[in-house]
Amino acid sequence: MLTDIEIAQQAKMLDITEIAAEMGIDSNDVELYGRYKAKLSEELFAKTADKPDGKLILVTAVNPTPAGEGKTTVSVGLAQAMAKIGKKAVLALREPSLGPVFGIKGGAAGGGYAQVVPMEDINLHFTGDMHAITAANNLLCALLDNHMQQGNELCIDQRRIMFDRCLDMNDRALRNVIIGLGGKANCIPRQDGFRITVASEIMAILCLATDLADLKERLGNILVAYNYLGEPIFARDLGAQGAMTALLKDALKPNLVQTLENTPCLMHGGPFANIAHGCNSIRATKLALKLGDYCVTEAGFGADLGAEKFLDIKCRYGGLTPDCTVIVATIRALKYNGGVPKSDLKAENVEALKKGSVNLVTHIENIRKFGLPVVVAINRFADDSDAEIAFIEKLCAEMNVPVSLAEIFAKGGKGGVDLAEKVCTVIDETENSRNFKLLYDEKLSIKEKLDIIAREIYRADGVDYTTQALKSLAEIERIGGGDKPICVAKTQYSLSDDPTKLGKPENFRITVRDLRYSAGAGFVVAFTGDIMIMPGLPKSPAALRIDCDSKGNISGLF
Repeated sequence: MLTDIEIAQQAKMLDITEIAAEMGIDSNDVELYGRYKAKLSEELFAKTADKPDGKLILVTAVNPTPAGEGKTTVSVGLAQAMAKIGKKAVLALREPSLGPVFGIKGGAAGGGYAQVVPMEDINLHFTGDMHAITAANNLLCALLDNHMQQGNELCIDQRRIMFDRCLDMNDRALRNVIIGLGGKANCIPRQDGFRITVASEIMAILCLATDLADLKERLGNILVAYNYLGEPIFARDLGAQGAMTALLKDALKPNLVQTLENTPCLMHGGPFANIAHGCNSIRATKLALKLGDYCVTEAGFGADLGAEKFLDIKCRYGGLTPDCTVIVATIRALKYNGGVPKSDLKAENVEALKKGSVNLVTHIENIRKFGLPVVVAINRFADDSDAEIAFIEKLCAEMNVPVSLAEIFAKGGKGGVDLAEKVCTVIDETENSRNFKLLYDEKLSIKEKLDIIAREIYRADGVDYTTQALKSLAEIERIGGGDKPICVAKTQYSLSDDPTKLGKPENFRITVRDLRYSAGAGFVVAFTGDIMIMPGLPKSPAALRIDCDSKGNISGLF
C-alpha cells in the first residue's frame, strides 16, 4: 500500500497556469512560485467583484480522536467529486503548520487519493506565508522591547506586556522564557513566552482582513501592553503597523494549488481551531466563491470548535452565508466516543457505536441551530462492518439527514460522487427555506455570549470563572472589548473542557481560566482547561521519520 507522499509524488500535476486558465484567470494575475504554486494578484479581486457568488459548502466533523477522521481528505474528495458530476468547484483550505508536520498530527493536505499537491512543498515552506506572519509578529515584539530600552516615552509597564513572540514549531521549552539578560545593552529583563505561529493574532488578522488597508488598520489595533497608569498601548502607538504590513503584503494574497485530480484549490491562512479561530482566510473563500459554482471549505477540528467559529466569527465579519454543511464522521471515532480503546476499534461493536453516536447527533443538532442543512459523510475504513454502517444510516434517516458512505481516501473523487450528488440536492431543495442565523448578538456581554456558547454548543450547565479570568474580563470591558465575538480556546477531543469526557458529556460546567483581547483580530479569546498556545513534541515525533536524499527527494512525510 502506497503512503500519502508516494501517491502525491506519482501525481500528474498540471502547470499552475493551466489550472488558472481553466478558472478564467488571466496569466497577468498569476504570480508564480515555481511550476505548481502561485499567488493570485490583488487586481483579481476587483476583476471578479461583479461576478455572482457560487454556493458555499462548509465541511466539519465530529470531535476528533486518535483514530483520525479525515475531514480535509473528505473536503478534497468532495471537490474532486463535484468535477466528476460536471460541477465547477473550487477548494478553499487552510495551510499546514510545521508544528503538526514535525510533531504527531500530520499536515493539512488531505490523504490517500484525495490530496492537494505539491504535497511536500505545501507541508513545508509553501509560499512563505507562515514565515512572513512569524516575522511580522516578532518585529512588533522587537519594536516593543526596543521602545522600552530607548527611553520608554510611552511609559510601558514591562509587567503588563500583552503580546507574545511566536514560532511555527512545537517547542515547549519556549512557553515561558526570560529575555533581556546580560546587562543594560540587552533590553529590560522580563518574563516572556512564545506561542505557535498559527495561534498568533497576526494569523487571525491575516485571515479576517478584507484588503491591505483593512490589514494595516487591524495590525495597528493590536493591544500590546499597558502603561503605568493602566492605559492600553496599541501597535499603532509604536508606529509598527506600516512595517508589519510591508512584511505581509504578499502573504495576504491567496495561494493557488491543485488536487491530485487537478481541481483548483485556494490554500491560505492556517489558524488552529482549538487555540484560535480555525478557518482559512475570508479573502480566499470569497475569491473561490467568485471563481467557481461551488466553494468547498473546512473548519478545524470538531463542529463545536471550528464550525462554531467559522459561523460566529468568520461569517459575521465576512458576510458569508453557507448553503450546506457536511459533518464528517467515522465508525471508528464514534466507537471511540462510545468507550472502545484505540487498539480495539477495528472489531465490530454496534453497542459501543450506539453509545458513541450521541456525539454525531449533538453536532447535527448544533448545526441546525444556525439554520443550516446538514449532510453526514461517513468516511469509510476497510474494517467498518455492514451492521455498523447500517446503524449510522438508520440513525441519520431518523433525523432526516442525508448520509453518504464516502470512499474518498481509497478512490479519490470517484469515491465521493454520491456525497457530491446529495450535497447538490440538499442545496437545491433548501434554496428557499434556509434561515442562517448567528448564535449570539455580539453586543451582549462577554459572560452572556460565553454562556450561550457553553449551553447551546457544548451542552454545559454554565460557565465558571477563575479570579484571574474575572480580572481580565473587567479590564477588557473597560477598554471597549466587551462587544466583540468570542473565540474559545478549548480541547478538541470533547464537547466539554475535559478531554477525557467523550461522547456527549452531561452535568458539567466550563471553567474559563483567563481571557485575552485580540483587538486587531476583533475577538476575545477565552482560555479553558489546560489548553496550550505552544504545543510540545511527542515522545516519538514525526520529524524522526522524515528524510531527504542527496537528490532532494523527501521521504517519510506521511
